[in-house]
Amino acid sequence: MTGFLTAGIIRTALEVGLVYSLVALSLFISYSILNICDLSTDGCYTLGCAVGAVVTIAGHPFLAIFAAMAAGVCSGFVTAFLQTKLGVESILAGIIVNTGLYTVNLAVMGFSSNVSIFGTDTIFTLFGKLSSSKAFASWSKLILLAAIVLVVCLLIRWFLSTTLGLSIRATGDSPAMVRASSINPAFTITVGLCVANAITGLSGCLIAQYNKTCDINLGTGMVTIALASLVIGETLFGKRKMMARILGMVVGSCLYRFIISVALRLNVPTEAFKLVSAVIVAVAITAPRAKELVAFRHKQLNAIRERKSMQGGR
Repeated sequence: MTGFLTAGIIRTALEVGLVYSLVALSLFISYSILNICDLSTDGCYTLGCAVGAVVTIAGHPFLAIFAAMAAGVCSGFVTAFLQTKLGVESILAGIIVNTGLYTVNLAVMGFSSNVSIFGTDTIFTLFGKLSSSKAFASWSKLILLAAIVLVVCLLIRWFLSTTLGLSIRATGDSPAMVRASSINPAFTITVGLCVANAITGLSGCLIAQYNKTCDINLGTGMVTIALASLVIGETLFGKRKMMARILGMVVGSCLYRFIISVALRLNVPTEAFKLVSAVIVAVAITAPRAKELVAFRHKQLNAIRERKSMQGGR
């Protein structure tokens, strides 16, 4: 097992899993809380990556984070505007924004399909220079990403417990009830999608600085990855307390990356990763139902045994 999954592979899986967990948290807000299927995630993720890469190249790696999040807010606002003001269905609004973002992302990248930031300082290289220890240098990326994700989780938990956050949660449960309470659901939907897409933009910026490159097709399939992480997290943790659900997204994302790492070690071709992701989602979704069926079948068998034993006793 040590040779199959080395410490380096496990560390990389955790690092990438933490970056992807931010997208899962974004989908948690839009899909689980607001009950909106936001398909603009792919384009927004690439947008955050592109903006983060360009600003980092300009010599501002920390400013790149806030710039990417601001770009994500703009993406979320456009998606919300199409839904709330123009009456476009949520799925169609996401597709429209995702399609438009392809050109926007190309423009941000100088109409180049990829941008390299090798040789430029990132938040990871700057954080790694805080200590001369080789051990710290090896684990510095994981430590920094864990700290960022933890802060984001705590902020989400705090935000969803505020009056505005509770209104957003209520909007996902019953827009009619929120409207009857003199709360504008269009406003809560807009704020919720802006927050969700800001987190997606943050994730894109982090992956740009982590990989030191940005590609126009980097965000393709991010909705599937985030959905897989979300479903795995909710399957393991259920719908318990809010903080447990939020941490479940992080755990689900890391588990997803471990599964992909195992697939890589088993020499599964990269062309089949979309199928692997689809299978993971399908298994995670059907797991609770399968568990119920197994429990029900077990009760049936016990009932049959008891009936036979009673008949045999007579």
